[in-house]
Amino acid sequence: MSHDVTPLTDSPFRSEPTARDQAPQFVLPLVVRIEKTAPPARTDALETAARAVLVLLGDERSVGDGEWAEVVRDWQDARIRKVVRRARGAEWRRAEGLPGITVTGKSAEVRVFPPVPLDGWPKELARLQVSGTDLDDPEPPAAVDGTAPVLWLNPDLDMSAGKAMAQAGHGAQLAWWELSDEERATWRDAGFPLAVRAADPGRWGELTASGLPLVRDAGFTEIAPGSCTVVADHPALR
Repeated sequence: MSHDVTPLTDSPFRSEPTARDQAPQFVLPLVVRIEKTAPPARTDALETAARAVLVLLGDERSVGDGEWAEVVRDWQDARIRKVVRRARGAEWRRAEGLPGITVTGKSAEVRVFPPVPLDGWPKELARLQVSGTDLDDPEPPAAVDGTAPVLWLNPDLDMSAGKAMAQAGHGAQLAWWELSDEERATWRDAGFPLAVRAADPGRWGELTASGLPLVRDAGFTEIAPGSCTVVADHPALR
């Protein structure tokens, strides 16, 4: 049976109201660098965003008595929201001046920040645009070999790159929650290898019924509430 990792009635991605809605709401900001002359490839941006979420979750500042630990716990106790904004030039330099972590892919740079209150964005990030994150792949993504985790995207959904980046981040987070401490450490020490690919339409139903972590979007933006967006296929969870 497909599942949301947390109990079905208390999933951070359910569209129906749950106890999570009564908690203070936070959002995880992700900023992707998109320069006019050298935008990143779409798939690389998605993969870099997913790794950025994992890097923050695995950072010592996010656990125990770390300086970000309390806000990360508060964020995970409520709805799991991620918002991707774009920046270039001076905007990017200002974003880099805020506490966070920059993760670099082959062509993409994504900076992830500790969660902020839903209505309490830092002004340097609040002024950045959400729209305009439409990206393309100049070449078809390479085939996956099955040894690294794959975040499979719903092939029937048309999502902007920004929306897909957030969904890939959700999928990576669900996989992280499912892993043991040892499995997490192994993934982290390897640099969080992963791939993001659109699933074959004929295989999507099989993936959603596989028991692997499945993201059902709450439908705040772009797509209908309850839409299945990502299956997190980590070898340790098969």
